[in-house]
Amino acid sequence: MKILSSMMLVTLVSLNAVQSAPSAEPTATGLWEQVDDKTGKPESWFNVAEKDGVYVGTVVKMFQKPGDPPPESWRCTKCEGAEKNAPVLGLALIKGMKRNGLNYEEGTIMDPRDGTVYRALMQLSPDGKQLEVRGYLGIAMLGRSQMWKRLPDSAMPPRVGPKSAKK
Repeated sequence: MKILSSMMLVTLVSLNAVQSAPSAEPTATGLWEQVDDKTGKPESWFNVAEKDGVYVGTVVKMFQKPGDPPPESWRCTKCEGAEKNAPVLGLALIKGMKRNGLNYEEGTIMDPRDGTVYRALMQLSPDGKQLEVRGYLGIAMLGRSQMWKRLPDSAMPPRVGPKSAKK
């Protein structure tokens, strides 16, 4: 009987330890670096944010290539609707993602070069350090993926608000 009681006590303590251990999976929210597939050099940084269970990825930094105009002057000339002629810097290119564990589904991603909107999926690595972003037309097999690398939130300097007018 003592052995049975000891076993029950060990089981209860073990269950309590499992319940109190953090079980939250990593999330895609945060700062991500997208690199050029050919050169391996950074092209842009995205901030992925969640609001009411929906994830959005916004361009927060772009890296100028030799001969290109400054990133701040690039406009989404081929975009449609409210995004027509909007600056690409600050534009939400990933929209409508819904989380399903480490997978993000039912979203879209836009290519600001031609305004094409693709269906999209994202898959977060179990350690939360890589994000596979896939855009596709029709079925997911017929698409293209990129691996993005997580950046520390401190990589992006804090935004400074507009200066208040002095009286």
